[in-house]
Amino acid sequence: MPPPKDVVKIAIQMVGAIPQLIELQQTKPLASVLKDVCDAWSLPNAERYALQYADGRQTYITESNRRDIKNGSILRLTTSPDQEAERLYIGIQSKNVDVKTDSLKKLASLSQDITFAQEFISRNGLKQIYSIVEEGNDTGEMLAHTLKAFTELMEHDFVSWENLSTVFIKKIVSYVNMNAVDASIQQLSLSILENMVPTSHLLFEVVRKEVPLDRLLTYLQATNAQLQLKAMALLIALLLSATDAERREMMDYLREKNIRQFIHKNIIHSSEPLGDEMAHYLYVLQSVSLNLCEHRMKMSMDPYSQEQRDLLQSLRQTAFESESEVPAGTFSTERRRSLCAKEFRKLGFMNNSNPAEDLRRAPPGLLALDNMVYFSRNTPNAYSRFVLENSSREDKHECPFARSSIQLTLILCEILHIGEPCSETAQAFYPMFFGQDHFFEELFCICIQLVNKTWKEMRATQEDFDKVMQVVREQITRTLSLKPTSLELFKTRVNALNYSEILKLRQTERLHQEETLAVPVLELREKLKPELLELIQQQRLLHLCEGTLFRKISSRRRQDKLWYCRLSPNHKVLHYGDVDEGVQSPPIESLPEKIPVADMKMLLVGKECPHTKEKSSGKQNKDVLELAFSIVHDVEEYCLNFIAPTRYEFCLWTDGLNVLLGKEMTSERTQTDLDVLLSMELKLRLLDLENISIPDEPPPVPKPPSNLNFCYDFSHAEQ
Repeated sequence: MPPPKDVVKIAIQMVGAIPQLIELQQTKPLASVLKDVCDAWSLPNAERYALQYADGRQTYITESNRRDIKNGSILRLTTSPDQEAERLYIGIQSKNVDVKTDSLKKLASLSQDITFAQEFISRNGLKQIYSIVEEGNDTGEMLAHTLKAFTELMEHDFVSWENLSTVFIKKIVSYVNMNAVDASIQQLSLSILENMVPTSHLLFEVVRKEVPLDRLLTYLQATNAQLQLKAMALLIALLLSATDAERREMMDYLREKNIRQFIHKNIIHSSEPLGDEMAHYLYVLQSVSLNLCEHRMKMSMDPYSQEQRDLLQSLRQTAFESESEVPAGTFSTERRRSLCAKEFRKLGFMNNSNPAEDLRRAPPGLLALDNMVYFSRNTPNAYSRFVLENSSREDKHECPFARSSIQLTLILCEILHIGEPCSETAQAFYPMFFGQDHFFEELFCICIQLVNKTWKEMRATQEDFDKVMQVVREQITRTLSLKPTSLELFKTRVNALNYSEILKLRQTERLHQEETLAVPVLELREKLKPELLELIQQQRLLHLCEGTLFRKISSRRRQDKLWYCRLSPNHKVLHYGDVDEGVQSPPIESLPEKIPVADMKMLLVGKECPHTKEKSSGKQNKDVLELAFSIVHDVEEYCLNFIAPTRYEFCLWTDGLNVLLGKEMTSERTQTDLDVLLSMELKLRLLDLENISIPDEPPPVPKPPSNLNFCYDFSHAEQ
């Protein structure tokens, strides 16, 4: 007979005593449980003791989290959080350096626990930490433990960052700006400032004023990967908290100081592998940089702006320089206007009498004009060749430069997500972005020449304009997906991916996606489905057994701790637990927490998950919603919450969990895998029927013969 739901069998340890094996009644008050445990060991004053987990983060057991205790858990009897908080509060004020250092070390460890943190903060413990930082001149181990304890205590959000004194902030800033400081203290100080910046614009202003950007650039050149990471985190926090004008000013300064060269040399091409967190920060920096184009992208051309009209005229003059050198008095105003209109038509403007009208559409707005001017000024030979080459073709075969430029700028804005908010978890940055000044303009110069090349390969006419631009979009996206490390490599690859190659790729993909619609084949598909679905189920469960590394995402910081989850080989228990950075596949024995599959009740995804309901519904959280899922176990209020690292992992885990729950696999990946397997199986089965038409109905069965005399009588042969 299974034990009642409100009873869990656990072990309780104490130093110097034989462990107790008890059945914990979850309905019984925790104070009574503690009294019974203390009585068994003849310990007076049970109120001075508490239970905490013996493994992992050693969290204190309280009435609010006691339901998380599982069968087989090992707990430890220890000093209660209030007693421990009081002891450490006195210890950190000790005149004895060793006592003070040990107390701060213990404080840094225990402050991760919310119950202890609450007790310590309620004793005005943070004031003592402020004093140690503000008054102390020590920069050694004691300070490192102090800053670590402060960081952990502030992580619980009991105290506002805005309550920090100016003296404290300046002291933290001084550790960042000093050279003769231990790297661990610099890392902690950078982390504190990073958490401080987003909380208020006032704190942002203080940090921005006190920490020079040059200092952060110095850290980006350091060999210590953690220092690089913390400096980049602070830089990104400053950029995201700044106003548009401040952000533009900061980015201009960083560009002057060649930040991209530091990143390209010291981070992207360093000997250390690039971590997920740094990849995210590089993605954000790329996104922030590209979004500086958003202002011009959304601004329509003003026909009354002399500056904009001069830019437009410079396009015509650069292309038709010799023709424009005719003295002003040679032609009448009408004749000159007619000549200009003709030249703007050759440039590919739709409205040649008033080309400004072509640039009224926003997006791409003035960004298209900026790109055309950049192309004409920085690659004048390529620009002249493009325009003159098309001027000599028949009208219908001309590749319109201006029209193509406007549409290409729009395509590049869409591909590079210009004007869109930064994702909270994305890591998709382009290494070549940090290897090139004026990345967007240089990319445009390569791609506009690609448009002309593809136009000629397709032998296109004006009616084919949209088709050509679709092919160009495909050429760019396919090449970018290969993550070229430089623009030169991008140029080589995108030019190699010509129109005939695109056609071959499309044909190959179409053959993979093709489905024979003959009725017998459809019936065969249905017969094969159960067998192939079972194969997919086995693959999903095998993936769960291998396990996956997940990240906890807190409300303030994008990424917090790492944890690992995997299914036991017998498919009966889910094992999980926190792991350190760099651990790829921990053994199942090292994962302390577990959930029996039999206790799993339900799978929640997306907005239904409890850990996504707390987050805002902004665009930047959409990707988190798409990767979130939760397992409801025991009773509905207890969930194990996940944020999958990728959509692929999300599909495999939700499918695997649905299989364990006895439900259908519902992810889009299941359908994709099933389609691929069905397609392969059908092609193998129908290999001998190539080029043979399969009838929709089976051939009719012939009538039975009038007699069966043709059947051999074996009985006569035996005689």
